Amino acid sequence: MKKVLLAAVFLTGLNLAFAQDAQGKTADTKEDKDLMTWYHKDFATSKVYGVNTENAYKYLESKGLKATPVVVGVLDSGVQVDHPGLVKNIWSNPNEIPGNGKDDDGNGYIDDVHGWNFIGGKTADIDVDNMEVTRVVAKYKPIFEGDDSTKNKANQAKMPEEFAMYMKSKDKFTKNSVEGRQGLQTFTMIKESIPNMMRLLGGKPLTSETIATLKPTEQKDAIALQVLSQLTQDPGFRGKSGADFEAKITKDMNDALEEYTPKAQQYDLNFDPRKEIVGDNYDDYSERIYGNNHYEGPDARHGTHVAGIIAGLPQGKEVQYGVASKVAKIMSVRTVPNGDERDKDVANAIRYAVDNGAKVLNMSFGKPVSPGKNVVWDAFKYAEDKGVLLVKAAGNENEDVAEHLAYPTNFKNITDDKPFVSNVLVVGASTNRNNELRASFSNFNKKMVNVFAPGEEIYSTVPHDKYEYLQGTSMASPVVAGAAAVLLAYMPGLTPAQVIESLEKSSNKSTENGFGDLSQAGGVIDVKKAAEYAFTNFYKGKSIPVKKPAKSVKKTVKK
Repeated sequence: MKKVLLAAVFLTGLNLAFAQDAQGKTADTKEDKDLMTWYHKDFATSKVYGVNTENAYKYLESKGLKATPVVVGVLDSGVQVDHPGLVKNIWSNPNEIPGNGKDDDGNGYIDDVHGWNFIGGKTADIDVDNMEVTRVVAKYKPIFEGDDSTKNKANQAKMPEEFAMYMKSKDKFTKNSVEGRQGLQTFTMIKESIPNMMRLLGGKPLTSETIATLKPTEQKDAIALQVLSQLTQDPGFRGKSGADFEAKITKDMNDALEEYTPKAQQYDLNFDPRKEIVGDNYDDYSERIYGNNHYEGPDARHGTHVAGIIAGLPQGKEVQYGVASKVAKIMSVRTVPNGDERDKDVANAIRYAVDNGAKVLNMSFGKPVSPGKNVVWDAFKYAEDKGVLLVKAAGNENEDVAEHLAYPTNFKNITDDKPFVSNVLVVGASTNRNNELRASFSNFNKKMVNVFAPGEEIYSTVPHDKYEYLQGTSMASPVVAGAAAVLLAYMPGLTPAQVIESLEKSSNKSTENGFGDLSQAGGVIDVKKAAEYAFTNFYKGKSIPVKKPAKSVKKTVKK
């Protein structure tokens, strides 16, 4: 699921977490150029766990190495390919003639100039889709909990794996659909009480002292006062007054409602936009030719932000730049709706990106169940065989991923000693606070998470030529994808396993608050140190054969 992570301020009286986007910054903070680029910092000199971007380029160039552009596939919600901060670093298919309505390169996809969209059809694109647990419940409820109890028991015995997945999905579906309704009601109520908050504050700053003087005269005032009391605990609100407070609370509520409003459809057992819009046979996992070339789609906020972290370029007054801004070209492969990605689309997106020359794929998505996990695992293996690195977000549930799997996963069983493929790199999110280095939302595990990278307060590109701060392991993953692209640009013969080892072994470690036990690396990546490690151990004095990009497979397509 593409999800903009919302930092929590708990409204205990309302029995629900109040959500606040990380990009909800004040005007002053938005002008903080140091914060905008903090994740590039050198830990050795700043003592901030950045990834040491600039020194990596200096080191590699000091060795006389020349960079070759690396195509990075962004499997996400879509990318604004003409964003001023991205347009110069967007991949173009050299074998496709734009706009002629033909499949010039014979790969089965017409006019795929900058990538492909697997969640679109001839006339429309999917925006909101179900959660995977909704689809599982809708499919298996008649089979396992139908009207005939005898058939139910027989099916449960005959299909034990599917039944276990159904019961897990049913539990999450029930819990999350209730929370979604409650969230929508609560955030609607808070937004409606904003005028009451403003009247109660009367221009005074939001402090505990101010709250103590307020006297509600009606029910909406009482609700407003309750919210204000909780917000005094949040440094993002504390001390604000007047227009600043109103602007922030309004934006945060709009963002919260934007996330919670679609949940009514995401958890609707009868809602299924797939058949009408995409028009494929969804149950046929072997079907690969469907979709369109709408690279952006209805809501490309998440994917555009991810793309900027990898390959954004400074422009105008904007200082933002991606980790691989000097070497990467972004291929947009639209895979993730406002809901859960579908396994068929994930597998096809991986194969498309691999076949069209991508050497690194970023996958900032995940879900708790995966009916088609085998077809995705086949795609993982296909990418491994072609020498392509897959970089995946660990997830934002503040959970141990060994106890709460986030698909797609590179471990077929959590009891396995090692992953079944050697080309998947799983990333947790870190902060710029050394005493709270793991972001509070980030998933973790000593065996199943490889590294951590900056994923909180990350400033990057978003649609309509704008920039925002977002947070999540979705933001940490492209930091690492960018780092991998840098290594491969200068040392193209490196294997995915060698890139992973270089990033793990060279990470800046920390033992504070048990951080060293939360991933294999026990630290935050450092691109310069990873470059040194790779050059010393895998490149210097050795001849590494450069693998040619995978060729597109010529297919005969019925039209």
